[in-house]
Amino acid sequence: MTGATGSIGRHLVRQLAAAGADFAALVRTAAKGEALGCRYVVGDFDDPGSLAAAFARLGPVDRLLLNSTGAVPVPDGAPQPMVRRQNGAIDAARAAGVGRVVKISALGPRPGGKLSLGAHWDIERHLKASGVPWSILRPSGFMQNFTTGDGGYVRDGALVGTFGAGRVAYVDAADVAACAAVLLTGERGAGETHVLTGREALTHREIAAKLGLGFRDVPAAEAAAELRARGLPAGFVADLVWLWEDMAAGGLSEVTGAVAELTGREPRTFDAWLAAGQE
Repeated sequence: MTGATGSIGRHLVRQLAAAGADFAALVRTAAKGEALGCRYVVGDFDDPGSLAAAFARLGPVDRLLLNSTGAVPVPDGAPQPMVRRQNGAIDAARAAGVGRVVKISALGPRPGGKLSLGAHWDIERHLKASGVPWSILRPSGFMQNFTTGDGGYVRDGALVGTFGAGRVAYVDAADVAACAAVLLTGERGAGETHVLTGREALTHREIAAKLGLGFRDVPAAEAAAELRARGLPAGFVADLVWLWEDMAAGGLSEVTGAVAELTGREPRTFDAWLAAGQE
């Protein structure tokens, strides 16, 4: 599995270990692997040769979880490095004879999409054309984003953004991990795409109240100016504000039953995630 130290990966490592599954994590350094406490191999998405060597050390690999960090700020007009990295991993998996790639994508990928949406679209197309059997998970935004700062930004004790009254069906990363575990260890899922959400769609005002924060809905121009003042590239800021406006318009409000369908249990609510310690 890749992305073992991220929001999904750390849950998946524990879930697979608890189930007694035979798995290994691909990590960039031995120190990261030791910290995980599971079998690991060292490799780097930016070094395709290291991926080939990692597959060779592991021997036959039945399934590969493909997951890595999403969109990052890049100079305006520059390509997202995630496409090159994940496509290279797919090529290495094909060369190694991997039985299936389970890809963590994003909700609503589309050609030329903003932030990671265009990148995930390109990667999905490459995976489907690779000849390697595949499964795709498209999760909504993670509840964990509110503890990492990626769900918005907090200033003076308030959640601030261009959110309006739009609802978002945030999902717990642990539930995404549970869905991935099903696809990695079971027989179902080949050639399937699953859209993963929580079981409720909340406004950001409601989320702020649950977090014990105030809420400030600000105009897009004001939000963009503040983000640029923090040093983020103008193009990245424009894409981020577009995402907020899409949320405000209800673009992420759909609630699906995919988590329950795959795992046999309902996904956690935002309140249940808070009660569990926000991990």
